[in-house]
Amino acid sequence: MITIIGSINFDLIARSPKLPEPGETLTGRNFSTAAGGKGANQALAAARAGASVRMVGAVGDDSFASQAVALLRADGVDLTRVATRGDATGIALITVEDSGENTIIVIPGANGLVTQDDVNTADLDGGYLLLQMEIPLPTLEKAIAASETSDTTCILNTAPWRDDAASLLPRADIIIANETEFDLASVQLELSGDDRQARMIDFAEHYGRTIIVTLGAQGIMVATPDEHYSLPALKVKPVDTVGAGDTFCGYLAAGLDSGLSLRDACQRAAKAASLTCLKAGAQPSIPYAAEVQ
Repeated sequence: MITIIGSINFDLIARSPKLPEPGETLTGRNFSTAAGGKGANQALAAARAGASVRMVGAVGDDSFASQAVALLRADGVDLTRVATRGDATGIALITVEDSGENTIIVIPGANGLVTQDDVNTADLDGGYLLLQMEIPLPTLEKAIAASETSDTTCILNTAPWRDDAASLLPRADIIIANETEFDLASVQLELSGDDRQARMIDFAEHYGRTIIVTLGAQGIMVATPDEHYSLPALKVKPVDTVGAGDTFCGYLAAGLDSGLSLRDACQRAAKAASLTCLKAGAQPSIPYAAEVQ
């Protein structure tokens, strides 16, 4: 079982030839909407990878709420722990340029009302807990503490990066960060080493944890207390990279939950993340296990 405590958003997506500079107005190519939120994206990815998944989070009492969870419901994610709160459903304003690169502004809405009490509803009793940083810090702290006392393996995705959450990294069992996030964490945690790999090894050996750094088209780097290695991504021409990181996280958790080794789970997750880039939208682009196979 994989439990996700995290964000649920509704994405408003504009595509344009390039990302606007400060003060610049561009004419976009098209507009679309899609369900999103890092927590929900990762839950959907884990479900499409074949895992049993339950989601803990919150939506608003508005017209976006049902659309934000529609794909989760369709793919069998347990939504009984998703609350309706007195704020708007979280919104992400996304601009995607023709290269596939993107910028995102997130308005948390109900995600900011996911509380420590919600962690209690998760009923952690083993398996895997997957967390991101789009819910309040005290809730993240409570969730990690709950994993420590329930024989649950905690996977923490450091997106979007927050300096005030750096102290949580050594408490999670597995940390997933992109290269920018890990470099920022390295400063906060005062990691030693002349390059990124050396700092990853310093983190893994000093804290006894596993750190995975995603590098986009260059694949991933992994450091555990016992070994370190790199794995490639598939060579693809990206349409939209917005959901790739979340797909990696969900597929990694699902792979580990199914009994794969860390290396094999990472390899499968990297392939799934690459395939995500071939379609537009965070959730609609997440591949099913058969596609990855």
